[in-house]
Amino acid sequence: MKIKTAELSGAALDWTVAKCEGKNGVLHDDGITRCIVVAAPPGVYKGIWCPTVNWAQGGPIIEREAHNLFKHNGGTEWCCACNTPRDGYTAIITADGPTPLTAAMRCYVASRLGDEVEIPEELT
Repeated sequence: MKIKTAELSGAALDWTVAKCEGKNGVLHDDGITRCIVVAAPPGVYKGIWCPTVNWAQGGPIIEREAHNLFKHNGGTEWCCACNTPRDGYTAIITADGPTPLTAAMRCYVASRLGDEVEIPEELT
C-alpha cells in the first residue's frame, strides 16, 4: 500500500527507517505492543527498532543526515531539513512532525525513498 511519507508515524515510520538503514524490520503485534523488531539470524538478539521515540537509535541518524532541526508554527511542530543528491545537484528535503524524532525520520525517509512509500498492509 502506498502512503505519503509526510503521513507516516509509529510502526510504519519505524519500518521505513529500518528499510533506509538496510535493516530487515518485522512487525511485532501481540495485542499489547505494536512495534518493529529488527530481524536477526537465529540465536542473535532481535532488538526493538523505534527511532521515532528512541534517541539512541534516531539521534545518530539525525547527526548523520539532518542539517537543520527546529520548532516552527508557534512552537507546536518540528521541521527537519536533509540534503539529498538529485541528478547532479543537491536538493534540500524538509519534513514536519509533532516531535523532533518524527520530523527527522520523515525527512530521512523522504530523502531516501521519496514523497510516497510502499509499506506492508499490516502497518496501516
